[in-house]
Amino acid sequence: METKSRFEFIDITAQVERVVAEKQVDSGLCVVYVSHTTAAVTINENADPSVPSDISRKMEDIVPLRNGYDHMEGNSAAHIKSTLVGCSEIVPIEKGRLYLGTWQAIFFCEFDGPRRRQFGVKVISG
Repeated sequence: METKSRFEFIDITAQVERVVAEKQVDSGLCVVYVSHTTAAVTINENADPSVPSDISRKMEDIVPLRNGYDHMEGNSAAHIKSTLVGCSEIVPIEKGRLYLGTWQAIFFCEFDGPRRRQFGVKVISG
């Protein structure tokens, strides 16, 4: 995927659901993994677009872009945000579908864009 700005929450639920459907697993686990050190994955509300923007503003308060970091690339804030949010999520699969709450979605979190990014999905039957 191509991210478009420094901070983005991208709803990837539909892509993950397609992978689960292709695997034809009735019950199990779905692991979503981000293999980048300045990006993350999380589950949160997708009904109100102000939720990601609220998170973005608060994350900037907690971990400002410029704060005297030593890392030479200038993206230490993105590394810290990625560490705080995490690089993976595990979602149960029930009746062949992701078992998410009514308002929940899976978001790819970009903290150092724009960039070309990828994420992995592993479906485990069980």
